[in-house]
Amino acid sequence: MGFFEKLKQGLTKTKEAINSQINNVFSNFRKVDEELLEELEEALIMSDVGANTSVKIIANLRNRIKLEKIEDAEQVKEALKDEIAKVLTEKDTGLNLHTKPAVLLVVGVNGAGKTTSIGKMAASMKAEGKKVLVAAADTFRAAAIEQLEVWTERANVDILKRPEGSDPASVVFDAARRTKEESYDILIIDTAGRLHTKKNLMEELNKIERVLEKELPEADKEVLIVLDGTTGQNALIQAKEFSEVTKITGIVLTKLDGTAKGGAVIGICSELNVPVKFIGVGEQIQDLQPFNAKDFANALFE
Repeated sequence: MGFFEKLKQGLTKTKEAINSQINNVFSNFRKVDEELLEELEEALIMSDVGANTSVKIIANLRNRIKLEKIEDAEQVKEALKDEIAKVLTEKDTGLNLHTKPAVLLVVGVNGAGKTTSIGKMAASMKAEGKKVLVAAADTFRAAAIEQLEVWTERANVDILKRPEGSDPASVVFDAARRTKEESYDILIIDTAGRLHTKKNLMEELNKIERVLEKELPEADKEVLIVLDGTTGQNALIQAKEFSEVTKITGIVLTKLDGTAKGGAVIGICSELNVPVKFIGVGEQIQDLQPFNAKDFANALFE
């Protein structure tokens, strides 16, 4: 099965949730008026798209109806799909990692799929011929280091680790030095996922950023947040909190297979003004793929 087919299959529940809400609205209306638009806005909110983003989409749709003099409900439906797709395609979804070396800093709460996502991204980069080093800078959970070791073995990439409780910034310092000395293409850094101690997390990430600025000042850097797609609007709250701590450049959205809350992707992209870079629809190492907004929109509405 190709990834697009797997994506369509994985998004079945989300697709059903969104389409059933929207179709219910259209089945009750024959006239294109303000009441229809209000019902559509509520349907989007109920589909986990988020209030602010739903208001924005319907405002754009309202303007479009006026400009294009749309009077047919089916045309409204097509225009709505188009406006949703636009939200997903507003930003470039590619990774900006063109220097050698380049740095991928990965953040996110524990349990979102951070470690497995790192393993899968490392495997993908290895397959592209890149020399990859993974730094185990989540030193507060022994299990995090052990998990990362398992995934780096599967991906056949190198790992730099230190004992549990080590200073994360010192791990990153050692990893940055090794990256330069051994000519790695990509340094991927795992970080601790503790939102309940935001002050400590902020200090920790600031220290890591300073180390990278000093040791790899010319390197392209991406800061990706891993979000669990099954948590819906909670994923947006997590992303906002992490964005207060560090400048997030992209989103890795995991566990989209089997959830009806995938509509949250639309709100996350819009409200954070940050693109989804990777999307996960399964457990296998190849089931995390670069995000293609048009494919995602098509999978939602086909």
